[in-house]
Parts: sequence; structure tokens; C-alpha cells
Amino acid sequence: MSMTVTLHRQGQEQRPLLVLDSFWNDPELLREDAAALRLTPIGPHYPGLRAPVPPRLAEAMRAKVAPLLATHFGLERAPAVSEAYYSLVTTSPGALAPIQRLPHFDGVEPRRIALLLFLGHTAQGGTAFYRQRATGFESVDAMRLERYSAELDAGVRAHGLPAPSYIAGDTPLFEQIAVQPGAFNRALVYAGNTLHCAWLPPEVVLTPDPLVGRLTLNLFLFDD
Repeated sequence: MSMTVTLHRQGQEQRPLLVLDSFWNDPELLREDAAALRLTPIGPHYPGLRAPVPPRLAEAMRAKVAPLLATHFGLERAPAVSEAYYSLVTTSPGALAPIQRLPHFDGVEPRRIALLLFLGHTAQGGTAFYRQRATGFESVDAMRLERYSAELDAGVRAHGLPAPSYIAGDTPLFEQIAVQPGAFNRALVYAGNTLHCAWLPPEVVLTPDPLVGRLTLNLFLFDD
């Protein structure tokens, strides 16, 4: 089945998001590859386990989306691969660190793109996108960073940190502007400086088994 491309423009800023169904020719091989690797915690932000994706595979995926980045994001030269992981959400809601209970952005640079490929056959949830209530920001660039951070600090002082749980819908500090559901072999492509977080309804199984849980491939593209 050939890949299909659907363009969404989200929120007031109308930032582009691509939904690519039937993205990879052999997604089952990716599942097998992930299951053969040793997934471990990497960094303080991701609520689960990760393992690096082979560089040749990451580069092949970058090349596949490069024409779409030119058409829909205005990037005539696709950014280089900066990181690529198989990722598996395993952290229970009650064990989430404070930083994992808030929407986030990957970086403030304009040439930063995220690709999230869903590889699970069970319920996968999806990705939710947000607007900061105090500023109206749906994305954070270098010019917005100081104000965004100051308002976030003020909001946490006023309302406290969110309870230990995955974000679901609106909060006192953030308004949910869109949810893009996951599905097997569906990729989401969006600018890395948009405010987003995993959308994990209760039916998503949090397990360290890559063949059962919420397995994704995360490809991050960035260069100057």
C-alpha cells in the first residue's frame, strides 16, 4: 500500500502537521529490530525506554520526507538527522517527574523537525498539541523563550505543579488545541518548536515489551 499524506493546520498559528499513513514499506521489520535491542532509560524527559535507530535507517527516513518538508514547511534543504530512537512508554502516571507532566517543545530553532512513527498494534494514543494560556503561544522560538519561561514559572507558582498523570485535555496553564491519534505505520511530522506531549488514554498499555506496548520510532531533524 502506498503512503498517503494528509496536511493539517493547527490552532491559531496554523502550523503545518503531516499525517503519513502506510509510511514505511516493512514496519514489521522495524518492530522486530526494536524487540532485538536493549531499550534503556535515556535522559530525564522521555517517560520510558529507548534504543538508538541505525544511522542508515534514520537517513533513509529523512530522505523519504525531504520532499514533503520542502512542499509544506518551506525547507528546500531537509535538516540533517540529529537523533533517532525506538521509544517505548513504560512510566506509570504516578511515577512521572514534574517535567513529564507538562507540554514541551524540542527546541526553539526554526529548522527543527520531529517525525513520530507509531509501530504498535495495540492502542497507541497519539500526540496532543497545546497553547500556553498566559501568552497564547502554540510554538516557542528564540524571541518567545524568555516570556514563555517566565509565564510558565508564574503559572506553576499560582496553580502548583500538575498532579502525577499524563496530560489529558485542558489544564490551568495550557489549552489543548489538537489531538492527532496514532495508528500502526502512521507517522506524524511537525515542527519541533510546537508545544506538544504524548496523548495516552487509559487503554494504552504501559509495558516494557516492545511487541505489546506503545512502540514508536522518533526521528529528530535539525541543523543550523
